[in-house]
Amino acid sequence: MLVVELFVVLLAIYLGSRLGSIGIGFAGGLGVLVLTLGLHIKPGAIPFDVIEIIMAVIAAITAMQVAGGMDYLVSLAEKLLRRQPKYVTFLAPLVTYFMTLLAGTGHTAFSTLPVIAEVAKEQGIRPSRPLSIAVVASQVAITASPISAAVVFAAGILEPHGVSYLMLLGICIPTTLAAVLLTAVVTNFLGKELKDDEVYQQRLKNGEVSVRAASTLEIKPGAKLSVLLFLLGIVAVVGYATAISDTVKLIANPVLPCNEAIVVFMLTIATLIAITCKIDTSKVLSASTFKSGMSACVCVMGVAWLGDTFVKAHINDIQSTAGALLQSYHWMVAVVLFFASMLLYSQAATAKALLPATLVLGVSSVTLVASFAAVLALFVLPTYPTLLAAVEMDDTGSTRIGKYVFNHAFLVPGVLTITLSVVFGFVVGNIVL
Repeated sequence: MLVVELFVVLLAIYLGSRLGSIGIGFAGGLGVLVLTLGLHIKPGAIPFDVIEIIMAVIAAITAMQVAGGMDYLVSLAEKLLRRQPKYVTFLAPLVTYFMTLLAGTGHTAFSTLPVIAEVAKEQGIRPSRPLSIAVVASQVAITASPISAAVVFAAGILEPHGVSYLMLLGICIPTTLAAVLLTAVVTNFLGKELKDDEVYQQRLKNGEVSVRAASTLEIKPGAKLSVLLFLLGIVAVVGYATAISDTVKLIANPVLPCNEAIVVFMLTIATLIAITCKIDTSKVLSASTFKSGMSACVCVMGVAWLGDTFVKAHINDIQSTAGALLQSYHWMVAVVLFFASMLLYSQAATAKALLPATLVLGVSSVTLVASFAAVLALFVLPTYPTLLAAVEMDDTGSTRIGKYVFNHAFLVPGVLTITLSVVFGFVVGNIVL
């Protein structure tokens, strides 16, 4: 029966990956239906705690976007990249990393990818280099963002095991950032030089390659204020989570738990932006960030629910079979998270589905923190939105998906970033924890 149930889970995930985008959430629900009504398994928990955080953060980000804050941030990023265009392979991942770090979602990279592609092309640099590491950086930063659903969930389950919210951030931010920077060095040498690329030369000959002028975004009057308010919201979240943590205990017996606090702070910031920047709130519903965020909510709901249903039904078997193996080979935790996130299509969904089970198996908190970055393997299958956007925005053809599907520009930077993040995580984790 176990084999049949596992087949249902994998089939649902495969179907979701074929449907793409929000479809993986749809298929997750179908998988739960088959497992529960068809195979009589008790349903797992729907990850509403993760979903509510994503919704609240997206609400604040979208309010900032409608107020012009995203355009303002993109204009700053473009100025930085054009000021030092020769170093675009190193600056591009820094831009996408910190935008995701502050926003809690990798979808902020969409707005900077066209700028990265154009700056690289103007300098004769193979665009696949900065684009690939920029996309990977936007994904790994999810595991270091103070307001990402994945980090908040991980911090919540690790707190009783001696890893506070600040400790988790203190380990994940420097280790993932160092991994991104070192990977950027390697990425700068991947692939042929642009002038020697046959695909580029053919496209150039056919007149399919164009060079755009620097963008002239009109910055709205409330743009800077919206960014300031959003940053204040992040400071409030970090400050409150620290104050109520078991380590600091500045606020004893808090009325407002951490998850609910993030939702309250983010919705409050959205309200303040709407009032002070005088935005048309009806435009929030049609904003690109809002659509991406709500799609992510459905994906997390379906896939994480499916994973939780299967894992809880077989937790004893998993513990007896995998417990000793994971205890002997700690790095296997990262491998499990890597392949799971590749299929589950979401860092938050992977964390929700597997981290609790991993703790039950007796894996140490150091191992779990060090392996946390492995949930970013969304780049392996070339179907993730930011990855596809990077391919589409590079008209030189250097950022392409090979005929064998997996031989694409993002695989090497992604795997290397995860490997370095995990290695650095073990080193720093064993010192700090």
